Amino acid sequence: MPTLAVNPRAKYDYEILETYEAGIVLAGYEVKAVKTGHLSLKGTYVAIKNNEAFLINAHISPYQPKNTPADYEPNRLRKLLLNKQEIKTLIGRIKQKGLTLAPLRVYTKRGMVKLEFAVGKGKRKIDKREKIKKREAERKMERALKVK
Repeated sequence: MPTLAVNPRAKYDYEILETYEAGIVLAGYEVKAVKTGHLSLKGTYVAIKNNEAFLINAHISPYQPKNTPADYEPNRLRKLLLNKQEIKTLIGRIKQKGLTLAPLRVYTKRGMVKLEFAVGKGKRKIDKREKIKKREAERKMERALKVK
C-alpha cells in the first residue's frame, strides 16, 4: 500500500485511540492528481454532517491545470465512504468530551484511494513538551553510546 500523503501534525497534536479506513469520493482528474502526489493534508479534519462523513480542507492541486474545469475548487468537501454502523459509532465517540477525527494518511489499496483517519484526543502543551524532552534525552544517550 503506497502512501500518497501523510498528515505530519496528527500524531503530534492528538493521542490516537482508534483508526478507521474510508474510501474518498473523487473526480477522475482528482484521482490522477492524488496518485501523483498533489495532495496536502495539512490542516485537514473529518466531520460528520447529516449522517455522512466528509474530509474538510484537503487541498488537491490540479494534475493538469489547463485540463481541469474552470469551476474546480481545490479545497472542497470530499465525501468519505463508511458503513452506517461505523458512522453511528463515530458519532457516539465524537460526542465524548475532547475527541476528534483526524486524518492520518492517504494511500492506495487495490487501485482505490483510501484515507486512514483516527479518533484522537487532543494533547495538552505540557504533554507535547514532555515528549520532546524524552526524545532529546534518548538521542543524547544514543550519541553517548556511539562515541564510546
